[in-house]
Amino acid sequence: MGLQKSEIMLVAAALAIGLLSFVIPDWLAFTTTLAIASALVVLGVVMLMRAGLVSFGQGLYYCIGGYAVGMGGRFLGVTDALLLIGMGVVVTVALAMVLGLLLTRYREIFFAMLTLAFSMILYGILVKSHNLGSTDGFGVGDWTLLWFDPEGGKGSRTVLWLATGVGLAVALFLNRYFGSSMGLACEAIRENEVRVEYMGMSRRQILYINYVIAAAIGSVGGSLTSLAAGHVDPTMAYWTISGEFVFIALLGGTGHVAASFIAAMIFIMVRTYAVELFPNSWQMILGIVLLMIILFLPKGIWSLFTRKRRVAS
Repeated sequence: MGLQKSEIMLVAAALAIGLLSFVIPDWLAFTTTLAIASALVVLGVVMLMRAGLVSFGQGLYYCIGGYAVGMGGRFLGVTDALLLIGMGVVVTVALAMVLGLLLTRYREIFFAMLTLAFSMILYGILVKSHNLGSTDGFGVGDWTLLWFDPEGGKGSRTVLWLATGVGLAVALFLNRYFGSSMGLACEAIRENEVRVEYMGMSRRQILYINYVIAAAIGSVGGSLTSLAAGHVDPTMAYWTISGEFVFIALLGGTGHVAASFIAAMIFIMVRTYAVELFPNSWQMILGIVLLMIILFLPKGIWSLFTRKRRVAS
């Protein structure tokens, strides 16, 4: 099966980022990397939202991915970035497979609060772990990509290329997943769970698989963040971080995988300049932005593209 039109656009965007990485300043390369990493976590939130679930604890897997990178290099001597990311995914999937057995029993506020609770439990454990730096966290050692790094350990360009490649792979996978029978079943569960059962499909099984995949993608986002920032700390699991991911998901909407990447970049740029220009009231700026989106674009930024497409047709 060939690439769809939307997938060709995703590939073109990834190639454009790769080419621009040679000319953009380091701060913008770093910011773009953080946006891509955040977008991956947000895609996990979107996966759950498409099934009618809202997670306020996606920071749990974001943090696990980040700490897997730091601990893999610090205690196991692993330096290859892909192996470090893979370690985070393995640990995340193992934990998600256990927690998913419980969480997929619940809906609405109960699901949201339980996910938040597990994330805060991890935060509490890390704060008390003095060997891991307690509240300060610890630095991530030098890493390589396929045992080679042209920038000597922590290059902003190298991690941007890695994030772009991984982000493209995840985006292409989820684009097909959302259009598959499993992805469509998630939307059907959001609308009417009972009818899904009448069709002979197990809603628990579908939500369970969806939850585990969302967790794995969130872990990848955390790993990329730690590789870019060179540091991990317990705040990666704090509830405000998970709230930011929900914020970005609402900002972009659930209409397309590209929406999360666009919204993440907008969010990080707005936050960066809001903190710079209004250091004592930047949270209010973000709140106003979210309020405007809810009032005028209730389906997110991506609805602008679908609206233009309907007008053109």
